Amino acid sequence: MTTRNKEYKQRGDYHEELDTNWSYYPTYLAKKKFVLKILGKEPREARILDMGCGEGVFIKELISQGFSNVSGIDLNYSSELVEKGSVLATPFPAKSFDIILLLDVIEHLAFQEQEKALEEIRRILKDNGKLIISIPNLAHFYSRVSFLLKGKLQRTANIKKHLGDRPIKEYIDLLKATGFQIKKRKGLFPTYPFLYNLIILFPAKTLWLYDFLNKTVAYSNFCFLNIFICNKS
Repeated sequence: MTTRNKEYKQRGDYHEELDTNWSYYPTYLAKKKFVLKILGKEPREARILDMGCGEGVFIKELISQGFSNVSGIDLNYSSELVEKGSVLATPFPAKSFDIILLLDVIEHLAFQEQEKALEEIRRILKDNGKLIISIPNLAHFYSRVSFLLKGKLQRTANIKKHLGDRPIKEYIDLLKATGFQIKKRKGLFPTYPFLYNLIILFPAKTLWLYDFLNKTVAYSNFCFLNIFICNKS
């Protein structure tokens, strides 16, 4: 049985049925492609947990690629593949998972909850396990320009939605403080003025431009989204 709360009641399974006019559409596709490429190198028997997984899109993708031990947990969604629960306090024993995904989740948590969530992840991750986490960057390039010219940051979403929105350096410090070592970092969507606006307005039509920017000038600190691959330190 599937249950939906909050945003899923209003929008349905919107990750399953992507709106090509969604401003985040190019970044969502690029994030998904990168993470699936990383996971494609992992053993198919690896135990994987997707935290804050929504409809379980990544879970279905991984199952289709032969992964046999994948599960998900989400506060506002449950199904045959997804268990309802909080990333702050999971029901799993210590050192349960080889890989944990936390994709576009931590920014939805209040500042005081973010550390708790990472500590919980560290608890249930095996000593040689891997955390893959994607995080919007409040200090992306367009936001810096907006602050310089207007005194106003260009947030990654409405403040009520992204309670914990902060510059990426603060997230890096938080990962290190909670016992994670960053092994790889990938920036997506450098938000240079005009090009940023063009992509936001016409996301489907500018996929070629989006891909070109990611391949040529995606300096991580200037990007809208950062993806980190971390081990326990």
